[in-house]
Amino acid sequence: MLTQFTGLFWFILMIPPLVFLQRLLHREVQAVILITTRNPPLTVGLFSVLFLPGVLLHEMSHFLMAKLLGVQTGGFSIIPRPLQDGRLQLGYVETAKSDLVRDSLIGAAPLIAGSLAVAYVGIYQLHLNSLWDVFRNAQFDLFWMGVGLLPQIKDFYLWFYLAFTVSSTMMPSASDRHAWSPLGLWVTALLALAILAGAGPWMLENLAPILNDFLNSVAVLFGLSAMVHAILVLPVMLVHRILTRVTGVDVR
Repeated sequence: MLTQFTGLFWFILMIPPLVFLQRLLHREVQAVILITTRNPPLTVGLFSVLFLPGVLLHEMSHFLMAKLLGVQTGGFSIIPRPLQDGRLQLGYVETAKSDLVRDSLIGAAPLIAGSLAVAYVGIYQLHLNSLWDVFRNAQFDLFWMGVGLLPQIKDFYLWFYLAFTVSSTMMPSASDRHAWSPLGLWVTALLALAILAGAGPWMLENLAPILNDFLNSVAVLFGLSAMVHAILVLPVMLVHRILTRVTGVDVR
């Protein structure tokens, strides 16, 4: 029975490192640009240009999902702006308030579109699924050997850049997730009622394997995204430290 929940295990396990590595890499990239330019507005501009493909896909997925579901849209922007809490908003799409299901789907659109893009680039262009398999099997010598061979892939730097920018910007923001909690409560309540009604064994036999396969697939995509960030974060941190030592300037 436990094998039916391996997908959930890997799904939960992959989220924290992906979110942590995303935030760490963004912070280190901003630090490198700021130390180099000594110009905060220019730093914001260069940072937004660096992540432009991912931001464009993120906001376009919101927009297209809203149109597909018949929800009215308003303003659309990929110009960065600082928020009151100190964070940087790289873009936004204004959508009318709808029901929980449609709001949840609109909020999840960047994750869906980003996952599909990362899957295509990571699996079919960079073949990172092979690296992911040896990493999960703790074959670290083979893993680092494979990493060293990646630049030999045709158009590697273009595909790697696209995988990086898309996977760095595909996670839904807090405003994107506003409808997820209420919808989750409704789904949980419906599942509880179904189990109380005696549908538990049927659900374990028929629905659990499908859900497990789906979560396994999503976990692999999250793992590939985390791998892309892990490959980049150490070199960027090293550049940050070198710049700090050479210039005597550091930012936190």
